[in-house]
Amino acid sequence: MRNTSPIGTPVTRRTALAAFLGASGLIGIATLGGCSNDAQQADDTAASTEATDAQTTDAAAAPTNSADALAEMAWWQKTIVYEAYPKSFLDTEGQGTGTLAGITAKLDYLAELGVGAIWLTPVYKSPQKDNGYDISDYYDIDPRFGTMADMEELIEQAATRNIRIVMDLVMNHTSDENEWFIESSSSKDNPKADWYIWQDAKEDGSAPTNWRGIFGGSAWTWNETRKQYYLHTFAEFQPDLNWECEEMRKELYRMAKFWLEKGLGGFRIDAVTYIKKPAFTDGKSDAEDGLSSIHAATANTPGILDFLNEFKAEVMEGSDAFAVGEANGVSASELSSWVGENGVFDMIFEFSHILVPQGGNETWYEPDDWTLTQLKSAFTASQEATATNGWYPIYLENHDQARSVSQFLPDCTDTVAGAKMLGTVLLTLRGTPFMYEAEELGYTNVAWSSIDDYDDVSSHNQYKMALEAGKTEEEALEAVHKHSRDNARTPMQWDTSKNAGFTTGKPWLPVHDDYEECNAETLGADPDSALSYYRALAQERNALPVLVAGDYHELMAESEEVYAFERVCGNDRAVILTNWTGNEATYDAALVDGLSFAFGTHGTSEAGKLQPYEGAIFA
Repeated sequence: MRNTSPIGTPVTRRTALAAFLGASGLIGIATLGGCSNDAQQADDTAASTEATDAQTTDAAAAPTNSADALAEMAWWQKTIVYEAYPKSFLDTEGQGTGTLAGITAKLDYLAELGVGAIWLTPVYKSPQKDNGYDISDYYDIDPRFGTMADMEELIEQAATRNIRIVMDLVMNHTSDENEWFIESSSSKDNPKADWYIWQDAKEDGSAPTNWRGIFGGSAWTWNETRKQYYLHTFAEFQPDLNWECEEMRKELYRMAKFWLEKGLGGFRIDAVTYIKKPAFTDGKSDAEDGLSSIHAATANTPGILDFLNEFKAEVMEGSDAFAVGEANGVSASELSSWVGENGVFDMIFEFSHILVPQGGNETWYEPDDWTLTQLKSAFTASQEATATNGWYPIYLENHDQARSVSQFLPDCTDTVAGAKMLGTVLLTLRGTPFMYEAEELGYTNVAWSSIDDYDDVSSHNQYKMALEAGKTEEEALEAVHKHSRDNARTPMQWDTSKNAGFTTGKPWLPVHDDYEECNAETLGADPDSALSYYRALAQERNALPVLVAGDYHELMAESEEVYAFERVCGNDRAVILTNWTGNEATYDAALVDGLSFAFGTHGTSEAGKLQPYEGAIFA
């Protein structure tokens, strides 16, 4: 028998999809927090009298209401994290790219959104060939963003507003302009010779393996000085570090502690899946190019946890800072080692819901038909995986994804309503919401007329792959329009002035052409805007602790129109209903019996009915 909610609606579906998501590493968990003490735990331990007694004791000690549960949670479980893309946030120098001083200048704007932490994509010194994910000096700020004094000022000023700064930590690779790599590539016997991954060519002179890099093409590049190939999971200018080298690892740990000592609130750890490498052998060809996915070959290679436990012990222990890993490929049996009290991270970003509207394809030109029930199943599988032993970082957008309104609601004609509805989901699921820059403004994708207009390296590689697969230029460009990372990287639109108030110079990427209507100043003065809604919903989230601390149970699981779920903690209960279509939708009004309308996209809501793209909270 399936578990049911208090009103008898089926809510738990431990289906084959959930098993797949766990085995594929598309779910992740973190430290237990909140109200959770589900009956699922009892199912797992009922065979043991001792375990059942322990469960009874735990239940007796569990919080009986949301406020008590909230008091037991870590600061990062209760707050909202805002991912800022500094290059596109605000330019205070007229140079066309954003600065750290620009973020400091807008701290009050972020505080009004209920933000308690700001995650910065990389601001270290970098050639900026991959927008900062190619680091040339971990101990310095790139002059494009400012100085170390600017960084320290941002940390200090944010703290006065109860906001912590979180940095992106890139430990899988560096820039090929990093002094470490320059020295490593100079000979086979220099002090840093083993800091990167070097291999001899095959007998025929070809690359050591047939692995394809994430951005396309061979994952190996020849170095004439050493007469060897070096490995790069991503672009050829991003050589992979060799985590088997203890001296290199220790230097990374020293670097991370250097930043924590400046008062950081945590790290988002980039591409951590790939730091441990397996034996260098060919994989089965999986595309027309004859190459094999490096992700399939290297993701979560056995032994990776030894490295990450060392990182936790050397860097994170004794600090209240959090670590959230960008990691997929974690099997269900490994979750307790990756997160929680004995895990290596506090949270893990997973990709199951993001992959649904992309059809699960690595190649953008492949068809991506999907259904709402598939998306809901992905959300629920992740929520269930974190229900009794974890915490979930919720996100719909980030710097690598298309805009959520365009990605999840491709046929939406009322993008403001769509943005509000998606915001309702983001801020009411169980976990820590990660809001991305300008998501609160309801941004949509750009559609530039030429591939030459795009800066994103992956967009150019995917465009080339589409042409090589026989697609027309129009079809290849359409795929870029849908999936380009530049969709998320256009400059922040602050007001109606030239370049949307982002810069007095020439912006590094064109400003979206809707900036005169869609900007923070205009939308902030409009009580019906997406921005005003996000601000109010953040306040409502604080006013209803069950939205932070309550357990999650899905409702209406089979509906292709409505995503509905409840949050429950003791006697506290809230029901969230969202209509993902442009038509009116109905539901059984008994779902909200005993509850009153608390908040929503339309100002009020009739029990049993949802207007197009409506989101409603009953509590």
